[in-house]
Amino acid sequence: MKMLQFITNPSDRYSLLEEAQMAIEGGCRWIQLRMKDATDDEVRQVALELIPLCKENDTFLIIDDRVELVNELKVSGVHLGKDDMDPLEARELLGPHAIIGVTANTAEDIIRFKGKDVDYVGLGPVHFTTTKKKLAPELGYEGVKSVMDSIRAAGVELPVVAIGGIKKEDIKPLKEAGVNGVAVSGSIIGAQNPVEYTAQLLQLLQK
Repeated sequence: MKMLQFITNPSDRYSLLEEAQMAIEGGCRWIQLRMKDATDDEVRQVALELIPLCKENDTFLIIDDRVELVNELKVSGVHLGKDDMDPLEARELLGPHAIIGVTANTAEDIIRFKGKDVDYVGLGPVHFTTTKKKLAPELGYEGVKSVMDSIRAAGVELPVVAIGGIKKEDIKPLKEAGVNGVAVSGSIIGAQNPVEYTAQLLQLLQK
């Protein structure tokens, strides 16, 4: 299991570009640009800074929610929340090669995506997190394991990326729960050395 997605989040310490640079320097090759309260123009401006950085480092760049911007800028793909565009509609617009990720909080959510041509599911929140508003109930390790067992029993083989307040110490139990990867934001940004912290996360994921 090697999937590590870094999600940008506004902070007092770094610009979003600096956050992505540090995650990439630490070995992460999958960045999600998330700017929930920003305008399309603001997102476009940051995306245009990130695109060359990601290209130089063979890094996937996906944008949260803004399907039209993803199509315009030709980045790697989009992450769709529960209230965003239907993934089938996004697939029609973005074509067969785009990465399309979706958000889920329950096994039922994920089972509904079976056969819907999505590439991965973000399952959470594992723990409480301050980086996301309108949080669903926390799952914890047992909740994640229960969801994973249910979806695999239902024949759903979609890659599942755990999300929500994830730190280094969560990697081992989440791997044991059966997830395929993790999406991390706050613990990388808040680390004393974000580059080193990212590298440590990847090391734990690859064990």
